[in-house]
Amino acid sequence: MSTAILTGQPVPGSSLEGDLRSLGFDVRHAADAAGTETLLAAVPAQERVAVVDARFVGHPHALRLGLTDPRFPLAAVPGALTAQPAGRAALTRALARETAESGGTAHGGATTRAKQSVGDVDSLADRVVGVLVADGDEVHRPELGSLVAEVPADPQTRNEARQAVAAVDDEAVRLKSAVKARDGFFTTFFISPYSRYIARWCARRGLTPNQVTTASLITALIAAGCAATGTRPGFVAAGVLLIASFVLDCTDGQLARYSLQYSTLGAWLDATFDRAKEYAYYAGLALGAARGGDDVWALALGAMILQTCRHVVDFSFNEANHDATANTSPTAALSGKLDSVGWTVWVRRMIVLPIGERWAMIAVLTAVTTPRITFYALLIGCAFAATYTTAGRVLRSLTRKAKRTDRAARALSDLADNGPLVEALVPVLKGRGPHLAPLSAAGGAAAMVAGAWAFGPSWWVVLMAGLYVLLSTEAVSRPLKGALDWLVPPIFRAGEYLTVLVLAAESDVNGALPAAFGLVAAVAYHHYDTVYRIRGNAGAPPAWLARAIGGQDGRTLLVAVLAALLTAAQFTVALTALAVAVALVVLVESIRFWVSSGAPAVHDEGEPA
Repeated sequence: MSTAILTGQPVPGSSLEGDLRSLGFDVRHAADAAGTETLLAAVPAQERVAVVDARFVGHPHALRLGLTDPRFPLAAVPGALTAQPAGRAALTRALARETAESGGTAHGGATTRAKQSVGDVDSLADRVVGVLVADGDEVHRPELGSLVAEVPADPQTRNEARQAVAAVDDEAVRLKSAVKARDGFFTTFFISPYSRYIARWCARRGLTPNQVTTASLITALIAAGCAATGTRPGFVAAGVLLIASFVLDCTDGQLARYSLQYSTLGAWLDATFDRAKEYAYYAGLALGAARGGDDVWALALGAMILQTCRHVVDFSFNEANHDATANTSPTAALSGKLDSVGWTVWVRRMIVLPIGERWAMIAVLTAVTTPRITFYALLIGCAFAATYTTAGRVLRSLTRKAKRTDRAARALSDLADNGPLVEALVPVLKGRGPHLAPLSAAGGAAAMVAGAWAFGPSWWVVLMAGLYVLLSTEAVSRPLKGALDWLVPPIFRAGEYLTVLVLAAESDVNGALPAAFGLVAAVAYHHYDTVYRIRGNAGAPPAWLARAIGGQDGRTLLVAVLAALLTAAQFTVALTALAVAVALVVLVESIRFWVSSGAPAVHDEGEPA
């Protein structure tokens, strides 16, 4: 139970107390700052507490946004503020100072101060917010838009405020705000118009976003199972179920925004389940094609590699420029100008093939064509999208004069996922010769993949893997602060994943490519997990994890050695065992972290690619 302290004299006919109770607050009353301080001290430290002016007039959803969002330790709207346990100390300190300065008296008896409420009203809640801000505490203020939240100065302004509340449909605003601020064309016009009502239906029945997320995963896995049948009815059912899974995928986020049920676990589930659903569906399509005599495992693995590398490009670029200075360029300026032309915004969102458009394409092609055609279309579409986005980001990086920070360099180093081999060699190569990180990384990856393609499983490939480790070390031997150094992590991803793909394909034995698919899926999960830890300001996974699973350098060398040492059949078994081992280690550590760490939730307002 949360506690709301109403300050000042109650207003006859006000619905404020009922609104607070409907939001889950136990309401208590205090006449002045001293009484509020006394009541605050009596509230258990592990509970949320709110201080609300008794004269407050506004929409219930304005109070919900200001007082119940779990993501912010301190938050406020005019006339009301709240503190979670993490913000209680700051609130207690600010209220004590306010009590001392005002002499503990109620409205009218306090020393006249700068007033912050609508109508220039002396409100204790707003005065305390002013003290918090002056002390450097971050107080979240939600965007209210057309919603009303104010403390009227007199009966006339109170009446005007009540009329303003009556003129705006609180529920309509709440439903609209449940939809992401920036989504793709397909999601915006074909899913969100009705999925928001599904979200409200779920909220009114007590369902949680995590339950809806799980339902979306189960639906996608059933879709993958239907695709694995290899029959036309199975393919049609798979396409329909994939769209249904995407509807639920949109609904879980809308439910979280509608009811403000954000959580660390929910952020992790939503982020990782999206990838699990899509890649499980690729595997289902490949199994279905195999039942019909068509081996498309290489295409399925290629699609997963391309999609994962696209995401790493996005993540690396964003982290490299997270807090960069002079973060401008002619390319960015052109993009800003195009944003003013409405239709170009939708075109640019569509051509990057975000999740909505991509899943719709996959679903339709699955139902009416073959898995091979589906994968060809997916590879072509994603390759074009990757080229478009990467080229734009390269141009921005080359034309902006940005100074990147130590935080950005550290994030890129974490995303690189280097293992003990690179760690051991960095002191040897550090400071030797020019530092061209992207070229070194690209040269090592190209040599590794080309060697695997040209020589197949042999000791020549092991030699190429050794060169790959050396060039990887050179790439990260200094802080990654160069204009294009954000390309290093995606280049490493491409080098490692493609090596596994090529060596499995070159072994030319049944089961090798599915085993390679499993290994890349396990490693990709680890890389996504790293990304979302960094985005949640929780830091990278522990160093022991990278050492335990070898890092990108160690795994690449190990796969090359296994391919050279073992027969094709033994290599398949080794890939399978390695996939299981990596999956177990990273899953156990990931689940432990996200369930117990208390890391902040990641709230994404844009549609992921």
